[in-house]
This record gives sequence, C-alpha cells and structure tokens, in this order.
Amino acid sequence: MRTIIQTAALFLCLALTNFTCNAQWYEAQGHASTAKDSVEIARTKAMENALKKALLVAGASVSSIQQVVNGLLTHDQISIRASGNVNSIELIDELHNGDMISVTVRADIFPQEKKCFALDYKKSLLITKSHLNNREQANIGKIYQLDSAVITALNKKLTKQSSYSYGKLLLKSATEFSRLNNSFNEEKIKTLAMSLADTTDSQYVIFSEINDISFEQDRSNGWKVWQQGTYPRNFDFTLYLYNGLNGEQIWQESYQDTAVWDFNKRKHIDVNTKTFWQSEYGSMVNTLLDTMVSDIDENIMCEPSEGKIVQVQGGQIIINIGRHQGVKIGDEFTLLHNSSFTTSQGKIYAGFNISPFKVKVTSLTKHSATATSLDNNLLGNIQINDLAVRY
Repeated sequence: MRTIIQTAALFLCLALTNFTCNAQWYEAQGHASTAKDSVEIARTKAMENALKKALLVAGASVSSIQQVVNGLLTHDQISIRASGNVNSIELIDELHNGDMISVTVRADIFPQEKKCFALDYKKSLLITKSHLNNREQANIGKIYQLDSAVITALNKKLTKQSSYSYGKLLLKSATEFSRLNNSFNEEKIKTLAMSLADTTDSQYVIFSEINDISFEQDRSNGWKVWQQGTYPRNFDFTLYLYNGLNGEQIWQESYQDTAVWDFNKRKHIDVNTKTFWQSEYGSMVNTLLDTMVSDIDENIMCEPSEGKIVQVQGGQIIINIGRHQGVKIGDEFTLLHNSSFTTSQGKIYAGFNISPFKVKVTSLTKHSATATSLDNNLLGNIQINDLAVRY
C-alpha cells in the first residue's frame, strides 16, 4: 500500500549561501524488513539505506548517516564513508510488500571540496580558445594570437604535469562564451558547455578570457635616460571550469601579474616562438600557467568519475571512458538516470535517479569500457546517455 507522500526538509548549515558548489538532486530507493522491527523503525532504516546510496554516489566525508540528517534518522547504526551536506531530503514514495518496506527518497546534496573516491581516474577537459576582451590592447607587438598561444601552452602543461586530467583543444573557432558571460546568460552557457562536451566526448569544459594586456604608464628604466624606455605590461586572465554533463559551473579563478615588455613597441612579436616565451613577459605568463595547472588539478581531482553510456545490449553496456582515463578490468560502476530538468523560467537543474544496477568492467579500449551487470541480468530501463559513476 502506498502512503501519502511525505516531505521532511533538513538544514545542516546556518547559511546556504556559504556553499560554493551547486546542489544536485539524487533520487534513490531503500529497503528494510518489518519482520523484527516496527513500521516506523523499518521506514527509518529504509531511508538510511536510500540516503546512503545517494551520498555515496554524490561523494562525501561524514562518519555516519546520523550526522547527515541531523536527527531525523534516530538510529546511528550505519557508519559509512560519504561526502556531502544534505540541504533537504524528501520521502516521495513508500511501498509495503509482505514484511518488506521500500521507500524512495530525493536528496538535495551539496558536494564538499574533498570527495576523492576517483583519484585514480583522469578527467577529459575540452579547452576552448580564449577571448581577448580588449583586442585593441594587442596592437603593440601585434600579439593578436595570444588567445590561442596561451591555451596551447596550457594544454601542453596539462599533458606533462597534470595527474588528474588531460586536455583536448578547440582552437579553430571561438565559442560564444564571452558574449554570453558578458550578458550574464547562465542558462545558455550551460547549454553551450553540454553541447561542446557532447560533440567532443569530453567530461568537462574550460572557457577563459584575457581581460587585460595593457601597459603601465611609468617606464621601468626611467632613470636610464640614454636607453630606450621599457614598460611593464599587464596580464589578467580568468579560467572557468564547467561540468559537461549538466552544464554546472564548478570553479572559476582569475590570475594577474605584470612584467617588463622587453621588446621594441614597433616590433611584431610571434607569441608562438621561444623568443616570446623566454622573454621576461613570456616567463611571467608561463609561471602563471603552472599555477593554473595546479589549481585545475586541485578542483577537478575530486569530481566524480562519470562515464556516459553509449551502448546498451541486454546485461552489457559500453561507456565512453577507458584505459586512458585509468579504468581497469574489474572496476565497478553504479548506473544513474540523468534526470536534469528545465523550469518554466528556463533554468536548468541537474538531477540523477540512482538505479539498482551495478556493473563490472570486463574489457577495455583506450577511450571506452565494456561492463556487464553483476548478476548477469538485463539492465532494465537503462538507456543510451545514462551515466555510469564510480565512487
């Protein structure tokens, strides 16, 4: 018998505005027996079971379910390794069948900074062409190709230095990101990130803007009147990291520094040569790129390792991550239904329904993995574009 839908909202923080990450909805089922417990206790245990699944998929670091729900679940018997803060939890369905009770809960979870269940997996980043916000500033030196040169250098550094990501370059054409960002059109940016990720088979997308490459007014060698004036030049750069599956922004950071432009102002400079990169200004940009690689790693290493399902056949699936990302034979994944939705105001929200199925990897290629269900049963309503997540 199905009971009336109940909702219990639980707030664990004094101010939700302190969170820097976006919350996501996770829907999961839990089960418990009423053979030895009352219906109330069994319902609590079933909710614990369902919330445990949701937290483990979202990733977290609290010691018990009791901490997560702040007293709603009265039995502190399940000690788990999970990471996440629950903004709210809803009991949306309840089914009694003999001496079993099954519940469906929907949890609104804010992932914490350090949910690192997939450190051994590399994430694929699509690195798009940067945008010169003040293109006229590139006139001195004619360094109009700086937008491509900086991104190319960043990609090379990721390849050599990153432990948790690898890049793919998109340089042939500029994206609409800067125009959309300038007009604060967050929903279209989400759509753009998801479209680019889908087209290039990437998990994450990086956009960037070069905000300032202007000159300081005072020259650095003004006291040496017999020499040509050398002037400090600014470099102000912003990175934006987006999840390609749901379009959510994960992180952004700005980087600024100044260095002497030790070239004649009338000389055309090729920003793709050693002459530029070994100059004082090029060395300064290069140092900032090292910091960017470190920051990208720090912010992406604990993001979930999510593979998109590209083929379903009976009890077997193929996902779009493989040996190159660190997947190994025998790795187990939980399957999720991607249930992102758009409100009547046009806002996109990410959501996931956790299926009861788990699969184990049986064969690999460089960029894909074949996995079969643990019990060799058919994978129910699992479809192409659903997700496989390792936690």
